[in-house]
Formats: sequence, structure tokens, C-alpha cells
Amino acid sequence: MAELPIPDLPPAHCSGRFTISTLLSVEEGGRGPYTATEGSSCDSVQPTHLSSSTLCSRTFGYNTVDVVPAYEHYANSKGVGDPRKGRPSLADLHSILKVTGAWLYPQHLCTCALSNSLPSSVGWFSLRSSSAGMVWPSPGVCALMASSPLSPQIRCMLNIWGVILYLRLPWITAQAGIALTWLIILMSVTVTTITGLSISAISTNGKVKSGGTYFLISRSLGPELGGSIGLIFAFANAVAVAMHTVGFAETVRDLLQEHNSLIVDPTNDIRIIGVITVTVLLGISLAGMEWEAKILFFLVILVSFINYLVGTVIPATAEKQAKGFFSYRADIFAQNFVPNWRGPEGSFFGLFSIFFPSATGILAGANISGDLKDPAVAIPKGTLMAIFWTTVSYLVPALALCVPPGACVVRDASGSLNDSVAVGSPGCEGLACRFGWNFTACTQQQSCRYGLSNYYQVLMSMVSGFGPLITAGIFGATLSSALACLVSAPKVFQCLCKDQLYPLIGFFGKGYGRNSEPIRGYMLTYVIAVGFILIAELNAIAPIISNFFLCSYALINFSCFHASITNSPGWRPSFQYYSKWAALFGAAVSVVIMFLLTWWAALIAFGIVIFLLGYVLYKKPDVNWGSSMQASSYNMALNYSVGLSEVDEHIKNYRPQCLVLTGPPNFRPALVDFVGTFTKNLSLMLCGNVLIVSHLQKLVESRLMADGHTKWLTKRKIKAFYTDVVAEDLRSGVQMLIQAAGLGKMRPNILVLGYKRNWRTASPQSLEDYVGILQYGHTGSSASGTLAPADGPVVADSHVPRHPLAPAVDPTTLASEHQASTIFQSEQGKKTIDIYWLFDDGGLTLLIPYLLGRKKRWGKCKIRVFVGGQINRMDEERKAIVSLLSKFRLGFHEVHILPDINQKPRPEHIKRFDELIAPFRLNDGFKDEATVNEMRQGCPWKISDEEVDKNRSLRQVRLNEILLDYSRDAALIAITPPIGRKGRCPSSLYMAWLETLSQDLRPPIILTRGNQENVLTFYCQ
Repeated sequence: MAELPIPDLPPAHCSGRFTISTLLSVEEGGRGPYTATEGSSCDSVQPTHLSSSTLCSRTFGYNTVDVVPAYEHYANSKGVGDPRKGRPSLADLHSILKVTGAWLYPQHLCTCALSNSLPSSVGWFSLRSSSAGMVWPSPGVCALMASSPLSPQIRCMLNIWGVILYLRLPWITAQAGIALTWLIILMSVTVTTITGLSISAISTNGKVKSGGTYFLISRSLGPELGGSIGLIFAFANAVAVAMHTVGFAETVRDLLQEHNSLIVDPTNDIRIIGVITVTVLLGISLAGMEWEAKILFFLVILVSFINYLVGTVIPATAEKQAKGFFSYRADIFAQNFVPNWRGPEGSFFGLFSIFFPSATGILAGANISGDLKDPAVAIPKGTLMAIFWTTVSYLVPALALCVPPGACVVRDASGSLNDSVAVGSPGCEGLACRFGWNFTACTQQQSCRYGLSNYYQVLMSMVSGFGPLITAGIFGATLSSALACLVSAPKVFQCLCKDQLYPLIGFFGKGYGRNSEPIRGYMLTYVIAVGFILIAELNAIAPIISNFFLCSYALINFSCFHASITNSPGWRPSFQYYSKWAALFGAAVSVVIMFLLTWWAALIAFGIVIFLLGYVLYKKPDVNWGSSMQASSYNMALNYSVGLSEVDEHIKNYRPQCLVLTGPPNFRPALVDFVGTFTKNLSLMLCGNVLIVSHLQKLVESRLMADGHTKWLTKRKIKAFYTDVVAEDLRSGVQMLIQAAGLGKMRPNILVLGYKRNWRTASPQSLEDYVGILQYGHTGSSASGTLAPADGPVVADSHVPRHPLAPAVDPTTLASEHQASTIFQSEQGKKTIDIYWLFDDGGLTLLIPYLLGRKKRWGKCKIRVFVGGQINRMDEERKAIVSLLSKFRLGFHEVHILPDINQKPRPEHIKRFDELIAPFRLNDGFKDEATVNEMRQGCPWKISDEEVDKNRSLRQVRLNEILLDYSRDAALIAITPPIGRKGRCPSSLYMAWLETLSQDLRPPIILTRGNQENVLTFYCQ
């Protein structure tokens, strides 16, 4: 770290840097320690005075570019008008403090402060607090709601105290009995409590933004499951609007029916009233509903509860008795304690599916996460308090809502005052006979209009002390719940649309106004709600919602479990009162209940999830949310890699793991495509790049470029890694790559590099380096050898670049550049792949063409194998090779013996070879070895006369003639090249051999040389 003493200077503030003294002091006028001072400015060229040094020098006692911890260094977003702040880079810390006049500042460092145009009172805290939530007309209520858990608690309780509580709980009690009704409630509470704990953990693991449940799941599990559940949850909320609206319309219909004022008929009246109601609610939601109105709804519901409890102890009038209400009676309690199933819904899980939507309100608080100042505090406390109080309101009213109807109201009643009889009258059947009422006729004919099993408005007309208060409670509960769902669905869907995970839905993501209201989403929700309102049957709508919400709950719990089980360091929820195993249990229970409720609906829900999951997996959207799926992938890769290191290698499991010296991969697409063809979904491919740089600053650019190269490979659908090293020269860099690349058993065993076409004009040292790399590849690779695509029309100059690192290019620009097409991307047709297996290198020369032939593009090619032999033993040698190949099970049946491989080549070809090596001749006149070595001092690439006169050179010339005769029209040629012995074969001579082999050939040539270790076996153990 650069440190210099500084003179006493006037204090100067620096944006993003503060001292302990500034943390402890607050300036007059309400300006906090983060408030900008007058005269501060942002200048990226001329830093102001000490830039970052003055305040830090007061803290640490010396001048430093380093900064103390600050919030803005970790925030990835900023408010409107808030300047971007950040800690200095490593380059800044390594830079020298430059002295300019009387001031000191680090080079390459830009310091930014608030602009002079902004008022001095507008600081970070004021900007933050003014935009942290929705702007309500009532500041006092806003401050209370946005800063406390009361906001989500009231929303949750309003949703839970909804239509099911008032209109279906007494009916469920009549069907299931008091005992099983308690069990239904406890099962629902168990699922919601576990889910509430999971929501609390997820919502406190980082900053929560708008999007509610979708945001929580998608940022935890990733876009694959998050996107699918976002669509399902938004749809479920839209259907919930219809359910609560139908409950309201049903109550209004019953009031009209009591006064003989039906509009059309009972069913169509529900539809008419429901459509009108949801239209009014749409207008209210667009206009905005203040917290005062929601509190009013809340108070009305509480008053209706009190009114209901009072009504249970008021003696029953004759009119109420005719409808089945007799106040508290032990006989009635005993009869209603056991179930009495009736109708198509008459089963435990049928009633559970109808009741469960009342428990879905626990997500109402999370759905307004974008409107809360501190969601991490408000969501856990509000949700759990709402679960507690509503559980009390459901179970204690089993002291209040189950027991009173179950202990006060008989299951069947006619409602007629004429059915009054004397106690003990003959012919009277049923419990009501003990209380002086004969409902036998309507019970036997199943025509009773009243009683706990037949009349949904039990609370309103019979049990309550004052009926209109119950009506008001029903109106408040149903309308507030419908309104909450009408607001939640568009906001969740808007967040999903903005993430652009699915096509054709972005239209609904546009926001309007100051708060970016999803008006288009409101209209879509309205259309869905109207469609389900037309069903006009609450008992049919509720099970639909149950399955979708249970699916959401299952994924929420699984999100919590999965994030915990991955042991990611990023999983640090502030809420500690959760258990990963309880979350897993909640997820499993939710799934089981889904299938027990309606198995076909559960299959549809999971089918939708799987379809949407598959779509996102196929499209791979460009999002990175640090999900638990990423952490799980790392854990799996780590565990499998460690486990693989404990497994001994076997020839049967040999895979060609290639280190490809591509340099920047986009420079050599043919080389990348060739290796990617036979390694895809099979083995490891590493694209290596040697950066020859002399300045440390280039390292930062290389890291930026690495991301771009990886994206380029991904766009080209090449499954490969990119790695680079910084070295002083090419040869040492390649050696570093061979030694260090890979992990455990996932290490390269094949070195792949392009043919050096310009070897004749390149510098002698680069020629020595290239041949040295080939030789090192045989000794450095663990179990195979070297692939060198040689001369041919499609293989570019594929040697690794030796120039310094080029200026950095934006990774996105690099990935989006035009993708060049190569021959390895096209269909090869019915051509041939010719293998010249001239030397037994362990079988690598056979294995690579075999792997290519398994790919679709090369599948129609016929593979031919050529081997050397003697003319008088051709049949025996051919049978021996065919037998060997059959044992390898490669499917190579066409074998050719080359008896004329040792013939002398044509004179014109010999002359061409002599002209090729003439510039590299030492012309020593066949002197002794010591003299030759002395003459070759400083130029080891020179070729002595004795080395030229050997038969190996003529062998390469003759092989080229054979290749031209047999393989001129092949799709690919694979040859086992000769080995250039160290110290015995100059680099220029070896390159002349390779050049001669591939001369005048159109197809690409693959020079493949194993390191004499087997890569094929015909044994099964």
C-alpha cells in the first residue's frame, strides 16, 4: 500500500470514505455523516486535492488510498441521483501517490462526490428513506406500516379471515364433525406454519425486492423453478379474486333471496353481482387503497367476531329454533362431534380442499415486499404473528367458530314455525324432537333449507347477536381478500415479466406512474377473475386454488431446505428459528396433500411446472441470481471430483481429455470445433491461452477477456473450459498449462495444437519452441499424446500467439460477434475417414476417428485403416490387423496393407523436399559429430548432411505420394507421425517431415501420436 506523510491541510471530504469521527458526529441542520459538502464535485481527470487521503489519514495517521468499510461498497443498486461509489481497485492500491504542487493523490484513481447542483441536505439517507416504500397520502400511517410488521400482519389476517371462515366453516363442521374439523384446521396450520418459517428464513437472507413469493423462490432456487411457480402463483391469486368475489356475491344473493328480490335466478345473480363487484374492485386497486381503509376492514371483522360470540349465548327465538339454532346443548355437541358426509364433497380431503384456501393468506404480506421499507423484518414478524392470531381465531372459536355451531345448531331444519311439536310426540325422529321441533319430513326427503348442513349463512342469520354486523364482517373479509389478491397477482406477474424468462409475456411487465403500477397486469387478472366468477360455485373454485397454492408452498419449503442443505456460505438468514428438515417435511406433506385432494389436478399442476422448467432449461436465460441450484451444482461437482480421485484408472474408462492450445478461442474456430466434436458429452476440453505480457496491469484485462471467451464457447455450443496463464515465453507457458491445468483426475491427457504453417518464415526460436512443445506434450501428458491438425484448407494458423495481450474487449461484445463456420460443423456425407496407423502408439490414432464417427455429422463416413506391410505377406498381415480391430470392437472392417511404403519416391518429389530444407542446411560436408555440434552452436535448428541422408526423410516423401493416391478425396486423414528424437532431429527437419506429409492434400489432416501407453483394450476386466 502506498504511504506518504502529508502536511497539515484543510479538511476535505471524499465521497465514499469516512472516519470514525464522522460516524460519531451529526452536523447541524440535520445533515448526517453521508451528506455531501458544498463545493464537492465529481472529476475523473483531476482529483480534488487529496482525493481519498485526507479523511483516512485522520483515521489511521498516514496517507492511504485504502478506505474503511461502507454500505455503498456492497450495494448493487443506487437511488435516483445517488452517485456511484466504490472502493479503490487493486491497481489503485498498487499505484504510486503522485505529488502535484502541494497536494498528493493516487494515479488512475477517480473520486466522485455529490454534484454541486444537488442541495446539501440531500444525502444518502434522505434519498434512501424517500424511495424505500410507496408514497401514501397519510404520512403517519405510512411511517407506522412501512417500518413495522403490522403491515404484512394485517394483510395476512385479512386474507385468512375471508370467505371460507364466514360461509363454509360451519358447513364443514356439519360434514366432518367437530373433531375432524379441528384436524383439518391443524393440518392447514401445520403446513402454513412450516411455510411461514421457511418464508421468514428466505426473506431474511438478503435484501428482498418487489415480486413477493415469486421473487423469494426464483432468487433462491433459480429461474428454472422460480419462473414456473411465478406463473402458477400469479394465476392462483387471480383465481382467488374470483373465489372471494363469489363469496361476497353469494351473501348478497342470499340477502336478495330473503326479501324475494332476485335479479334473474340464484346462479345468474351470483355472476352478475360478482362481475360488477370485481369491476369496482379493479377501479379501487387502480386508484389506490389506503391503509386506513384496510384497518377499517380489520376492525369491522373483529367487531363481527365479538357480535358472533355474543349471539351464541343469547336465548334462541322461535324463528331461530325453526332454523335449527337451540343455543348450547350437550346433545347437539355430541351428535355434531362425529362426521356425517353428504354430497359429492362429502369426504375428508374434499372438505380439506375447500377449507385450505383460507390458509393461503400467509403469503399476502410477502407479496407486497416491494412496498415495505424493511421486508426482512416485516415479513417474518408479520407473517408469523398473523398465523398465530388466525390460528387462535380458528381453533379457539372451535371455542368460537366450530364448537358454537356444532353445539348450538342441528344439521337439518325446515325453517317453518309450523313444525313445532310437543316434546316426545310420536313419529318424530331426530335430535330436534327433544327440543320440541319435528324436522323428520324434510330430513327424509332431503329438502331441508336450514340447519348446519344446508344453510351457508348460519353465522349471519342464526348465531349472531345482530345479523347486519356479520354481514358487514363478510363484506369486509371477502372484499379485502379479493382486493389483496387483485393487487398481488399483477405485481408478482410484473416481476416475472421483467425477468424475461418466457416469451410473449413482456407486454404485461410495463409499469405506469410513479410506483410503476402494472395496469396491463391488472387487466389480465381482471379477465381471469371474471372467467372463474362465471362458474358461480364457491365449492368448485376453492379446490382449484388449493392445488396451486399447495404447489407454491411445496416449492417455498423446498427452497428453504435446498438452500440449507447446500451449505453455501451465502445462506445466512437473520431468522434462525427454522429447520431444514421441517422445511423438507412441509414440502413433502404439501405434495402428498395435493394428490390426496385431486390427483388429476395435482398432475396438471406438476405437468405445468415440468413443462415450464424444461423450457427455461432449454432457453438458458441470461440471469445470475446466486441460487441454491448453483451452490448445489458446485457441491455435486466437488464431491464427484473428490470421489473420482479415489478411483483407480482403467483402460476401459479412458477418455481423451484435451488441452487445446487455441489462444483466444475465437481466433481458431476450426480447432475448437474439431476437438469439441469428439469431446462433447464425453470428456474434458480445455482451451488454453498463453499471455506473454510484461506489465501486471494486463492481468486485469485477461480476467475480463476470460469471461468473454467462455461466453463465446457457450454461444458456439462448445462444452469446454477456458484457461490462461501469463508467462515470459510461449514454451514455458505451455509447460505451465500442461502441469497445472485440470483438477484431480479431470486433467488433460492429450495436447492439441494447430499446425505451424509459417515455420519457414518464422523466427528460429519460435520454431524451436513449437517442436519443443510437441516433444514436451509426449512426456507431460499422462496417458496419451498430441493431436496436431496439419495443413489443409480449413485449418488456420493455429499456433499460440506470441504477441502481447491485445486491448481488452467487452465480454458481451466478444460473445456476440459473428460465429465463423468451419468444415467440422457441416455434414460430411458418404466420404471416408482414412486412418494411417503406421506405428503402434497405444491406439490413440484409432480412438479419435472412432469417436468422430459416432457423431451424426460423421456417421455416414466409412472408416478405412491403412497399415504398412510386406508384399509377400499381405494376406496374413491383413487378417492379423482385422482380427485385432475386431477385438477392439471399433467396427472398422476395411483394412488396406501398404506393401510399397518403402519404395523410393519419385525424383521430382525428392527434389522438392531438398528445396524445402535447403535454407536450413548446415552444409558441413559429412564431418564428425563433434565438429557438427561446434558448427551448430547458436543455431540448433540447422540440419547436418548426415541427418538429411537418412531414409526417414525419404519415408515421409513416399508417404505423401501414398496419401495422394488413396486419400485425395477423403473427409479426414489421421496419421501416426514420426517421433523427432531430442538432440538427433533438428526442429527444422522435423517440421519439413510434417510439411511433406501433408503437402498438396485437400482434406484436413490430423497428426496423432500417443505416448506408447494403451488407450484401447479387448479385455472385460
